[in-house]
Amino acid sequence: MPRATSFASKSYRDTGLVLRTYPLGEADRIVVLLTREHGQVRAVAKGIRRTSSKFGSRLEPFNVSDLQLVHGRNLDIVSQAVGRKGWATPIAADYAKFTAAAAVVEAAEKITEDDDAESGQHYLLVAGALSAMARGLHDPAAILDSYLMRAISVAGWAPSFTVCARCGEPGPHRSFSAELGGVVCANCRPPGALAPDASTLEYLEALLHGNWEHVDAAPARVASAAAAIVASYVQFHLERTVRSLALVERN
Repeated sequence: MPRATSFASKSYRDTGLVLRTYPLGEADRIVVLLTREHGQVRAVAKGIRRTSSKFGSRLEPFNVSDLQLVHGRNLDIVSQAVGRKGWATPIAADYAKFTAAAAVVEAAEKITEDDDAESGQHYLLVAGALSAMARGLHDPAAILDSYLMRAISVAGWAPSFTVCARCGEPGPHRSFSAELGGVVCANCRPPGALAPDASTLEYLEALLHGNWEHVDAAPARVASAAAAIVASYVQFHLERTVRSLALVERN
């Protein structure tokens, strides 16, 4: 009886989306999860690499499961996983989807590493992006860029595309500074600031607010220019590189 009580006190349930996995020992695997209520969780799935594993494919990247976990000293332990959403198969079958989804989960892992306060919003953003990619609702690269804009905003670094990010002067402005947080006026423009055209800034704002009619109709040159700004902005504020961005297939 004491053992059961002890287990119950350490056990908890949550819904988790698998961001990444890597081997541990001969048969186990560490699973990096983004959960609805507990933020980012690193847990051990014991025996998952054996053909007889009870977990099957439920703990593969891009999949969502209802989980029972047990608090451990260094890593939690997955004791049960019931599959809810399986986006891995349709995503893995298409290179453009796969590379964009890989960038989403890599960025999500970095963004949510120390941001438990907004775990529910981050979970919904990642799940929404992967679901849209799996169903082919929009160009995968555009879904990725929209996710990055929204996720970095939830994390506290929302870019400004209408007023000067430094002094608040109403726009339109034609300079963009990742360091200052968005568009800047001529007086606040720092050396080396970018000078995107109006259509690129409008596209960036459409990505941020999910205006898909505008995003889907944009020419490739605008999407490409915006993608470079999104990547530089996100990586500047994360203070680290999202390596998968370099592999994303863009039209």
